[in-house]
Amino acid sequence: MSPAVTTTPNYIALVRFLVTPFLEFPESLVVDCEVSGARQRVLVRIAFAASDKGRVFGRGGRTLQAIRTVLEAAASLEEKSAYLEVFGERETAAADAVPVQRSDAPRPRPQLRKG
Repeated sequence: MSPAVTTTPNYIALVRFLVTPFLEFPESLVVDCEVSGARQRVLVRIAFAASDKGRVFGRGGRTLQAIRTVLEAAASLEEKSAYLEVFGERETAAADAVPVQRSDAPRPRPQLRKG
């Protein structure tokens, strides 16, 4: 038998993957991760454009809680506990960025001319 190969989850990539679809300004997302080996703890902090706050948090905080649950599941593979904090919004990023065009967004209907 070969020994089991264990890999450390890429927490930053995981959180980016989970949060980015909710952002109108994905380039504003900042993710910081701190892994403490002594305390068996993973702390992930995120910041994004203030205008995206409602999308990331979701109704009643459900979306953010779901993201936390996935992060905790990944950390539990290493027998660690995980914490996700929103540490502030980036006010200027939304003003400088161009919104992402989404294919699922309703498209404007063409105006028909009566003549």
